[in-house]
Amino acid sequence: MPTAAKLVAAGFFAALAFMVGNLIIPYLAEGRDYTLFPVGLAGLGLAIGWRFTGYRIGRGLGEPVGIGLSSGALLVFWGFLVFSIYEMLRKTLRNAYDGPVEALRAAVKIAVDYGYDIAQMDVIATLVLGSVLGGWLTGVVARRWS
Repeated sequence: MPTAAKLVAAGFFAALAFMVGNLIIPYLAEGRDYTLFPVGLAGLGLAIGWRFTGYRIGRGLGEPVGIGLSSGALLVFWGFLVFSIYEMLRKTLRNAYDGPVEALRAAVKIAVDYGYDIAQMDVIATLVLGSVLGGWLTGVVARRWS
């Protein structure tokens, strides 16, 4: 059921994820096309804002700032998971792995490598401050229109 808190959280975290995705691109390896990377992250942000942030804050299941930070952590986790599996599948189609276990190990290694590449202060600060602001804003909306 749509609520004001869900709508605000979905929109805010989609915008935050899109912005963070654009901040990440310069730190990734050159020679690849990353034009859909921010859009994919925005889709994850939309889903996390709607299903997690808006739901929890709209029902009063915790402090808005803490839920916002948890949403930022979920965005990082799902972003690493989705894009490392995508990269693993891309390499699998070129027969880069001997079996499924090797491919899954490679997905974990790819996620760790992405983590080292994007662990930059501007990315982390934007994500943390944006998550806090998103949780607070969603909390204000939930109190006002519920």
